[in-house]
Amino acid sequence: MHSVHDRTIRLRDGRALGYAEYGAPDGFAVVYAHGGLSCRLDIAAGASAAAHNGIRLIAVDRPGIALSDPKPGRRVADWSDDIAALRDQLRLDALAAMGWSMGGQYALALGYALRPAVTRVAVVAGGLPLTEPGRFTQMPPVDRTFIRMSQRAPWLARTCLGSMGLAARWTPGLLQRIAAGDLPPADGAVIRSERPSFAQVSAEALRHPEGHVEDYLAAIQPWGFTPEDVEVPVDVWGGADDAFLDPGWPAELARRIPNATLNIRPGGHFLAHLHWQEIFEAIQR
Repeated sequence: MHSVHDRTIRLRDGRALGYAEYGAPDGFAVVYAHGGLSCRLDIAAGASAAAHNGIRLIAVDRPGIALSDPKPGRRVADWSDDIAALRDQLRLDALAAMGWSMGGQYALALGYALRPAVTRVAVVAGGLPLTEPGRFTQMPPVDRTFIRMSQRAPWLARTCLGSMGLAARWTPGLLQRIAAGDLPPADGAVIRSERPSFAQVSAEALRHPEGHVEDYLAAIQPWGFTPEDVEVPVDVWGGADDAFLDPGWPAELARRIPNATLNIRPGGHFLAHLHWQEIFEAIQR
């Protein structure tokens, strides 16, 4: 699913890095890291709120996903190299970073590695390092399954994820209904009203299943930094009704980041869709 918002740049090693721009073209730049099993399109629903708040929202596909070429063996911290190149090519001065769900640690990587250019970070329904004792068992069952499958039988993970992508392309209405029905009420309501639809986002995200296998393998490796290493101000956002994230994780993440603010709001894992205005106001402070 390509649109007028889509762009690509060529990195020094020859890889393509794909992204989409939303909001105010001349506004304050916010680089966005998408969730797991997703892509640059999952922030599109916030485009009008970004424009209203004077934000130039730059949503980037991680390596191997959608428009971006793969980078096998990548770590979370490596993301900062790609975004540094993007920043140079787009001639960005100060910017903020935002990440949702599995994208949270990628936003933190930018706050860690690209300071002082990165002025603030927003982590929405984000996680903790899975290399720490007991963290893996606190993950949602679907993520645990795909992580183990990616480690032990990557061909099977690619096949399963590819089948999900086919379902999103061939039977989008059915996938939408199943996804909304399986989710808690707060998230189901978001899925039903989201534009672009959950099926459209999934269809684009899962065009290259191998990229998500790499994403899961990166998730189970050390980030390359710790939450304690992030010195820029960080807003940690958690949904009071989030059935996916371990309920203690937002507070734990905020406690460990030296200059963090914890914000628990009504809503589930998709809480950003209910609180765009507050999130975008905070990230510009």
